[in-house]
Amino acid sequence: MKELAGRLTALDPDAGAAVRVIAYFDRLSESRAGLEALVRGAAVLAGVPARLDDAERRVRVRVEADGTRRDSGAPPDPGWPSAALAPGGAAALWLERAEAAPSVVDAVILERAAGAVRLVLDRTRGRAPVDDPALVETVLDAGAPEAARVHAARGLGLDPGGTARALAPLDGRPLVMTGRADAETLTGRTGTGRVGVGPEVPVLDLPRSWAQARTALRFTAEGTAQDPGPRVVHADELGGVALLADLVAPGAQAPPDVRALEAAGASTPWLLATLDAVVSTASLRAAAAEINVHHSTLQDRLSHAEHLLGWPLRTPRGRLRLQLALTMRHLTRS
Repeated sequence: MKELAGRLTALDPDAGAAVRVIAYFDRLSESRAGLEALVRGAAVLAGVPARLDDAERRVRVRVEADGTRRDSGAPPDPGWPSAALAPGGAAALWLERAEAAPSVVDAVILERAAGAVRLVLDRTRGRAPVDDPALVETVLDAGAPEAARVHAARGLGLDPGGTARALAPLDGRPLVMTGRADAETLTGRTGTGRVGVGPEVPVLDLPRSWAQARTALRFTAEGTAQDPGPRVVHADELGGVALLADLVAPGAQAPPDVRALEAAGASTPWLLATLDAVVSTASLRAAAAEINVHHSTLQDRLSHAEHLLGWPLRTPRGRLRLQLALTMRHLTRS
């Protein structure tokens, strides 16, 4: 492909550039690149910002020409070059170019990027959550007769013989969705920062998914310096850790290690985010990169944290104790 592009460039620069674009997006697709990487590729290749705005799935990604993600709430300009994600569909991928007509290269970028984006969306996202409150309540109610749950499922557009999952947003109505979505999409769809996601189950078994989604919600966090941790938690990824939810009641007196964390965090603003990075990354160097400090700075912080908490943090047992303490902190505050 590289040799072909070189030969074509000598004859027709646009044709050579188009072949390179095709090869670029083929490589991204083969590596199973995500949506942001695909939009970034379109922006960098075109030399102008690119944006993905899929209203049906409520997915919005915008990337500047230099590769920096910078989302915008302003609607796309209908005059920009654009491409639909499906034949006959509404435009969903734009290049923010003010010129009246796209170039040949722009057209190829849009066509290949849209095709790659469509594959990612088909692979990772199902239909948007269905949210008729009465029907959702019925389909999630273990005490409702099966016939009523079948009727509710059909009213929600669900196949009673298919599969779905329940979502438990913080301070929001329960939702049901098909397929799987990433954390960013889930928080965007539900309109809340914290979401517990139940396992995919047969539609008539959705009450079980709902129960597990509510448990998963207890393991979520705000994702801030004072409440670090994941904002979206999938119940089927908790494994045996989910058993902690039965042992730590919401609002109960916090265990001693959690009280130690609260006291240390109150006196040291960076402490909780630093400790969360230590238990959620593969190494201390990775943790330092996660919080954007030098490795030696992280070592100093850990020494200070060990002094405040009263146990070692750089041994396997100490890290496990820390991870349990951070987890129980979420559970007691739920």
